[in-house]
Amino acid sequence: MNTEYNPYSPPTSVITDHAGSQGQVVASKGRRFGTWLIDYVIYYLIMFVIGIAMGMVFGSRGIQALGMPFWYLLAFAVVIGYYVVFESVWQRTPGKFILGTMVVNTTGTKPSVGQVFGRTLCRFIPFEPFSFFGAEGWHDSIPKTRVVMVQKR
Repeated sequence: MNTEYNPYSPPTSVITDHAGSQGQVVASKGRRFGTWLIDYVIYYLIMFVIGIAMGMVFGSRGIQALGMPFWYLLAFAVVIGYYVVFESVWQRTPGKFILGTMVVNTTGTKPSVGQVFGRTLCRFIPFEPFSFFGAEGWHDSIPKTRVVMVQKR
């Protein structure tokens, strides 16, 4: 057969690695700090509401429980739940929604729940906030994720 168009020939396409990451702009450290600050305020509002509810429901025993190890375990669970639910479902926390960023894996696609969970646990590594003085934070480099700007569609 010659070089004419053949409707029965297989289609041709170019396959490249990391096709999902093309055109994604990594979020700046200032924008990431802003998302952290917004999420931090929201987290404290959630804990405040939980504390008020405990005081209203359980009275003085509920208020006494706020200083116990139970409160620390609850706070840990709220942080884990906050980040895992938002980042595994929408790839974004409220802070990321507000400032226009999202979490992706190294190929530029949605990270797995395991990556998001690992990313969240890495936030508890001592001195992890100081890891941002390097190229990227440990909670991005260890689970192989990054935060990028949301593209306008």
